[in-house]
Amino acid sequence: MNLPRVVLQFLFLGISAIAAQSADEKPNVILILADDMAVGDLSCFNEASRTPNLDRLKEESVWFSRAYSGSPVCAPARASLLTGRYPHRTGVVTLNMEKYPALTSLRLEETTLADRFRAGGYRTGIIGKWHLGIRPEYHPLKRGFDETAVFLGHLMAPRYFRFRLDINGTEEKFQDEDDYLTTELSNRAIDFVRRHRDEPFFLHLAHYAPHRPIDAPAERVKPFLDRGLPEETAAVYAMIEIMDEGIGALLTELDTLGIAENTIVIFASDNGPDPLVEKRFNRQLRGAKYEVHEGGIRVPFLVRWRARFGPSESDTPIHFADVLPTLVDLCDLPFPDDREPLPLDGVSFRSVLEGGEFAAPPHRFWQWNRWKPLYSHNAAVRDGRWKLVRPFVTKNLPEGPSDLPPMLFDLEADPAEANDLATEHPDRVKTMNAALEAWTAEIERDRTR
Repeated sequence: MNLPRVVLQFLFLGISAIAAQSADEKPNVILILADDMAVGDLSCFNEASRTPNLDRLKEESVWFSRAYSGSPVCAPARASLLTGRYPHRTGVVTLNMEKYPALTSLRLEETTLADRFRAGGYRTGIIGKWHLGIRPEYHPLKRGFDETAVFLGHLMAPRYFRFRLDINGTEEKFQDEDDYLTTELSNRAIDFVRRHRDEPFFLHLAHYAPHRPIDAPAERVKPFLDRGLPEETAAVYAMIEIMDEGIGALLTELDTLGIAENTIVIFASDNGPDPLVEKRFNRQLRGAKYEVHEGGIRVPFLVRWRARFGPSESDTPIHFADVLPTLVDLCDLPFPDDREPLPLDGVSFRSVLEGGEFAAPPHRFWQWNRWKPLYSHNAAVRDGRWKLVRPFVTKNLPEGPSDLPPMLFDLEADPAEANDLATEHPDRVKTMNAALEAWTAEIERDRTR
């Protein structure tokens, strides 16, 4: 059918006006974080699991096949994600806020992602896990979030069927038989986007699943048991499936409200699977939570922004510290007037989302042990295809510095870290070990400032 020229011009002007309006409109942002979820827990990689909504979201997104957390454990990983800095700089270096409050509280001079969004005129909310300080001065309402429905520490969620939430500073108990933590968090996320559909918003949905306690309704576990899976693994996959359903409902709500096109959705996990839970498939990655091997720090990671990026896959290594500068870049976020800027360790990967190259820092670093850092224990540096690892010793309190020799892996040829090449490349070991040593000295000075 041939349309008259005047009609075509009218259509063109209308489409151009809509495009211009969309370009000027601030994108919404939803940052979803699972807890202890492995890359291999997605059903597109593992037929034992069921994650149809996350699988579909992956197909609509830029999928990063080599994405790294900031730490192999949750609190430091979250500190890195929300600040764009290595966790040691932020003061968050270990676990258990009740036992080690000084080592698990996000320093008050740190500027969070929520601070940046609030300065940019966004309504900010966090739903789910906080774990970055339990004392009043560290409450998320004082860290840039306008609305909260969170459990501040693990003691508030002893079970998925019995939990407490801090709702905008007031604690509420959930103990009815129909109360299930994951479902409650998903429903609150949907309510948040409904209430703020007409203004730009930043929502951090921090799920607890599939973190211990391993806890799911019996009727949801049974189909996985019927397929012959061990009881604990079946429960983990049921927990993930329930989380997946909630994420699917949230994505459907974005479509219903007409805001999906201009909403950036990010999904990731804070670290790898918990080794205290029955071992399950994780794509042959070595190690698990607590360890700086790939199985502890490689995480699922995707970004969807329908209005700007088409689906693709990138093998570019990115790091949690890159998330803040990337969102600042994409959303043009100002710095709060009442803060002094602190140096970032991350860089924006916007160019990758747009199909270009990524000017990553030459090295990336990780380290974790319980209590104060012992940098001879469980530390790593990545330099291109090479990764140097100072071996993991214990998830408990280390007795002292480790004298185990470093290991060297070629991740391009050996992504499973099966072959230690340290004896074959002594010069590279020396060079990378020196880089790691320099980083530990700098980071420890900053941590103890």
